Formats: sequence, structure tokens, C-alpha cells
Amino acid sequence: MEQDQHIDNLVQELRRGVIVLAILSQLQEEQYGYSAMKQLADQGLNIDQGTLYPLLRRLESQDLLESKWRLEDSRPRRYYVISPHGRQVLHSLQQEWSQIVATMDTLLSEQERK
Repeated sequence: MEQDQHIDNLVQELRRGVIVLAILSQLQEEQYGYSAMKQLADQGLNIDQGTLYPLLRRLESQDLLESKWRLEDSRPRRYYVISPHGRQVLHSLQQEWSQIVATMDTLLSEQERK
């Protein structure tokens, strides 16, 4: 049981490292937070609300996202979209991600051969 918890913690750590990349990639068009969270979950990346909303605010404060409030179905919703600076950062992160994946594929396939 303790080993399962250890593995869960390591998986969480791996996932934390890619959440920014995932969020930026999904906000090419305006969406509210829950919609982005659902879209990522539908593609296999679950993010809880307690992680998502602080992250969205942090990315906005870093000028990677822009947001605006809209009244929809008689309730206000905050919509987020990637900023021009965020697009540049996303491009850099995508390049870095591709290099990391290629390197890890090589390392892991070498490990399997041993």
C-alpha cells in the first residue's frame, strides 16, 4: 500500500510538470475554466478545480492568458484565452516537450533492451 502511494505521488509530480503546457494548448479559443478542465479530462488529463483555478489566475498574472467576465445563463463566467505572449511561450514549451519526449523514448527503449 505504501508503494502504491509513493507511485501515486510520483505520477502526480509528472503530471504537474505538463499541466501548464496542456492548459495553454487548450485555450486557443476562449473557454471558461470548467470547460477547459472537462476538455482535458475527455482527453485523459484530469485536473481538479483546486489546481486549475489558481493556475489560470497565475498564468494570467504572468501575461500568458487573458480573461474577461461574461454573463451567461444569468450567471457570470470568466473566460480565458491564450495571450500573444502565451502563444510564444507555448511554442517554446512545445519544442522543449518534443525534445524531452524524444530523449525519454530513447532512454526508456534502451532500458527495455537491457
